[in-house]
Amino acid sequence: MDLHARQQEIIEEFAFFESWMDKYQYLIDLGRELPEMDANLKTDRHLVRGCQSQVWMHVAGTSDALEIHANSDAAIVSGLIALVTRLYSGASADAVLNTPPAFVEAIGLSQHLSATRANGLASMLDRLKQEAARLKNGIHH
Repeated sequence: MDLHARQQEIIEEFAFFESWMDKYQYLIDLGRELPEMDANLKTDRHLVRGCQSQVWMHVAGTSDALEIHANSDAAIVSGLIALVTRLYSGASADAVLNTPPAFVEAIGLSQHLSATRANGLASMLDRLKQEAARLKNGIHH
């Protein structure tokens, strides 16, 4: 599935909910479904700076197919991670670098997230782009 179709799917799911309380609950539920992250990856090296809650992100794979492993100690942030990983996991580095997360605006997250969560989401997306660029350039660590 291409990234545009993935974003459309996310937008349609959130359109189903009428209230923001329901949308927040859905985000929390998505976060609960995140696979547990290997404890060995929950290190300072994988900590995303700029997030108020703790967010760890490890990107592996190749420039043709990124593998994103991420988790947080906060419920709503975990839901945001679930959306980001759902959109970009398995995508190429070029696709990650060239496809902005239009779903954020389309479902109203930009208006309804607190400033700290919005900053954290931006930090996650920045980190993901840095990791995609690293893989695209063949830099491994």
